[in-house]
Amino acid sequence: MNALTTPLLTDLYQLTMAEAYLYAGMEESAAFEFYVRDLPVNRGFLIASGLESVRRFLENLHFSSQDVAYLAQTGRFSKKLLDYLSRLRFTGDLYALPEGTVCFANEPLIRLVAPIPLAQLVETRLINLLHFETIISSKAARCSLAADGRATLVDFGLRRAHGAEAGLLAARSSYMAGFSGSATVLAGALYGIPLFGTMAHSYIEAFGGEQEAFVSYARANRNNVTLLIDTYDTLQGAGHAVKAARQLAQEGIRTHAVRLDSGDIPTLSRQVRNLLDQNDLREVGIFVSGNIDEYAIRKLLDEGAPVNGFGVGTKLDTSEDAPYLECAYKLVEYAGKPRMKTSQGKATWPGCKQIFRRSENGLMSGDTVTVSGDRLEGRPLMEKVMDNGRWLSNSPDLKEIALRVKDQMATLPEHLRRLETVPAYAVAFSSALQKLRSETLRSQG
Repeated sequence: MNALTTPLLTDLYQLTMAEAYLYAGMEESAAFEFYVRDLPVNRGFLIASGLESVRRFLENLHFSSQDVAYLAQTGRFSKKLLDYLSRLRFTGDLYALPEGTVCFANEPLIRLVAPIPLAQLVETRLINLLHFETIISSKAARCSLAADGRATLVDFGLRRAHGAEAGLLAARSSYMAGFSGSATVLAGALYGIPLFGTMAHSYIEAFGGEQEAFVSYARANRNNVTLLIDTYDTLQGAGHAVKAARQLAQEGIRTHAVRLDSGDIPTLSRQVRNLLDQNDLREVGIFVSGNIDEYAIRKLLDEGAPVNGFGVGTKLDTSEDAPYLECAYKLVEYAGKPRMKTSQGKATWPGCKQIFRRSENGLMSGDTVTVSGDRLEGRPLMEKVMDNGRWLSNSPDLKEIALRVKDQMATLPEHLRRLETVPAYAVAFSSALQKLRSETLRSQG
């Protein structure tokens, strides 16, 4: 039983509701939409992510005989449900924002249409995937905005991610949002993401001296020479790196960079840069890691710190300042009739929806959420991507998605490119959607 692929990785109430739907004879088509209710503080936008993971989950959805046997031995479920699950495959339709699309609160990222027991059963895993990947790609996009092309960004967060899958998906989400690569080896194997890495302090400590450690490492890794210089005294380490680089140059081995992981980075980076330049090592870059986020990147670069690259780890892979999204997967239509929730603070908009985005002078100027089938000014964002359980086209390459994000980011209004709280982007609700809401309120009342 693979913990990450079995549909048993779900909440119990998905199964008990499926049981109850079947008991009541309710198997007509339902539409559910996933969206974010409110943006976190200091988030002016999100990057829609996770669609590829959702595709893989839906295409491979099935309950194995082992899964069904486990459910049977719990004594909770009827033979009718167990037989239903034994035959279950995803046969529904899926509409979505293309992965890498800039999006905002109350805009559906996906709409899933399927018989209601099936549409309900997939809720937990879909939220799990879309929520995490969207929040990490959005955090990474902010780092990219802070760097603004002035430094290379690399994902360093696997070891402190909240689980193995989280670390792997963070590598993918950050790459699509402008990072140059990751230290996560499996991300290279699965997604073709360029791999970056240096060495740990333990490697330096294992040797009798820093210069000896540097030279030995470089000889073993001739095309990947970045020297970690802050194990003991940083400036002394920089001096040892200079000597090692000279020795290695005589052997035809190029030193690419030195790495700082602690201390007063603004001061140390300048001192190290001066030392490197004075020794004709201008081509050797300075790479910085250790509690890096978009604020640290912006501050260091704006203050002129001579840093060429950043390893962004814990604060990226945990989205430290905004670790969750207030998101939901809600029923918007059943058996051809609109449905909505009216509870205070969590009311929903009924019906299947489309989003139209307007632009002015090449920049996004406002979105309108409306009923599906409506025609408004602007470009429609949601596309049908799955029909009767079959994907309608080949999934885009990750590099294509990264280009989409880059293009989308270039259309952000200036106030959305800042890191601090900004005026909210204009998202309106059409008169047709407001009319549908009023009609649904009366019919449900």
